[in-house]
Amino acid sequence: MTIAEVNAMSQAEFIERVGWVFEHSPWVAERAWIRRPFADLAGLHAAMWEQVSAATREQQLSLLRAHPDLGTRARMSDASSGEQAGAGLDRLTPEEFERLQTANATYRKTFDFPFLFAVKGSTKFDILEAIERRVHSSWEAEFQTALDQVFRIAGFRLQDLVQ
Repeated sequence: MTIAEVNAMSQAEFIERVGWVFEHSPWVAERAWIRRPFADLAGLHAAMWEQVSAATREQQLSLLRAHPDLGTRARMSDASSGEQAGAGLDRLTPEEFERLQTANATYRKTFDFPFLFAVKGSTKFDILEAIERRVHSSWEAEFQTALDQVFRIAGFRLQDLVQ
């Protein structure tokens, strides 16, 4: 779809067609719709991100928690499944799978939200290294890093959606 088509959508259609970009969080699209018309893809992305930035801490945490753990299939959207397969997370060796599961559990226990990483263009090795390094961050630093990763994920999804 084009940016002109996006700008012509009703709010309900916009939420239906674009609301999935921020994982299981259509409220982002609902709130961003009022910012139309979007000049371009970057404007659409920025308008959506502004809504996340303006949200309460609890809403932001809910957004982070809406994402699945990397390397699992539980409550994974089609978009997440495809993105993770592209990074090789669907082809982990048993040892790599165990390493990732252990790292995910440690990370989630430490931060109370899943490890977030925009996997497009990355390998399973990049992801494993990042989770094992980031688990040692402070809560505030990791919260911001996780939001930044959500922003990157949404940007990749919008690039695939809007021509």
